[in-house]
Amino acid sequence: MRRCYLVCYDIRNPKRLQKVHRIMKGYGEAWQFSVFFCTLKEIDIVRLESALEDEMNLKEDRVIIVDLGGNEDTVRKSIKSIGQKLPEPASGVIVI
Repeated sequence: MRRCYLVCYDIRNPKRLQKVHRIMKGYGEAWQFSVFFCTLKEIDIVRLESALEDEMNLKEDRVIIVDLGGNEDTVRKSIKSIGQKLPEPASGVIVI
């Protein structure tokens, strides 16, 4: 079963920031530069956390993962955006 997550990060070093951003692009869609919406299986969230921890400096950087629930359509409808609209869901997202 897939669940929806909002992943936000604050990475202090530009090289680590690029690596973390590249990792995140493989797991979800960017809603802002450091905010991603992901729909993942339980094993995928474990893999994501591991990949992020490998690239982060755990004393300087921070990643926040918010579990939004299970049904992507319901979750998307419950999120409000002021200003620009949120991106449309990408079809055929491949998790690496």
